[in-house]
Order: sequence, then C-alpha cells, then structure tokens
Amino acid sequence: MPRIRLSRILAVLAAIPLLALWPAAPAAAHGGPVVLDAAGDGATGVTVRATYKQDGHPVDDQVLRLVLNATGEGGRVVGPVPLNPANEGQGFYTSGAVLTPGKWTIVVTSPEPNPGKAQAQVEARTAQTAPAEADPSERAGGGDGGTWRWWVAGAALVLGAMIALALVARHRAKEPAGRP
Repeated sequence: MPRIRLSRILAVLAAIPLLALWPAAPAAAHGGPVVLDAAGDGATGVTVRATYKQDGHPVDDQVLRLVLNATGEGGRVVGPVPLNPANEGQGFYTSGAVLTPGKWTIVVTSPEPNPGKAQAQVEARTAQTAPAEADPSERAGGGDGGTWRWWVAGAALVLGAMIALALVARHRAKEPAGRP
C-alpha cells in the first residue's frame, strides 16, 4: 500500500478554501441585454424592475440609465424622464409623480451596453391619503372613549356593597342574644 505524504495532504487541504473564491457560473453571466418590466405605481408614477436576460437575476451590480416616455389620452406627452433607483429592492427603478390621472401608454428604454425596452398600459390615479384622525373632543364619551365612567360606576357599586354589609353586621351585633 503506497504511503501518502503529509505534505500532499496539507497541499490538498490548503487548496479547498481557494475553491470558494471560484466565481459562480450564474454571476459570471451578468451583463448584456436586460428585461424591463414596467407598471404603474398605483398613483401617478411608474415603477420598473430590471433583470438580466441571460440569467434572470436583478440588475444589482450597476445603475442603469432608464428613460421613460409616456403618451396619454388627448395627446398628452411626458418625457423623456430619467428613472432613479428605488428603495424597494435591487433592480427596481421609479419615476416619482410624473403622470396626471388617466390612461397612459408608457415606454421605458435602456441604452447600450445593457439594451432593453418595456411598454405597458397604465392608469394613473390621484394618490390616496389616510383619513384624518377624529378630534378627541368629538368622540363619544370625551377624550378617552368614556371608559372612565365604567370605573366610577364600578367603584360606586363596590362602595355601596361595603356600606350595606357594614350596616347589616352592626344591626346583628345590637340584637339581643336570646331572640330567635
């Protein structure tokens, strides 16, 4: 049986961590054409998701120069508007409030070296706001919803029960012991 030298074992063990530095195959596929998915943001803006065509991963290794052009009802035109990276995640872009309420055809393009194009129909709507909080003085029962009244009523009942028990006990103490 051949003898394995300790130096060869150590050389193999030293090479194993170097394999972790080998680039992964999908990461090496980044670059080139992109796929753009454009949609309305629910109000008067546009959002875009950018992924690499080759591997479907989000474009997170660079900032794309996306441009929005939109045509609305009645010949309204918006653009070109540059899109900015959004805080929602990697590969997301947003326009902010650039459209007026109504139906729009939007076109988003990305120039070379990462060409891409998306077209979509969106309906821009006025942004909704949360309803204002009711004035505390207008709420039923005052500022705390009337719960203090239940505490007062409960305390009055307990106090009344204690007084009644004390009077009954006092009355029994005054009765003569021989009476049935």
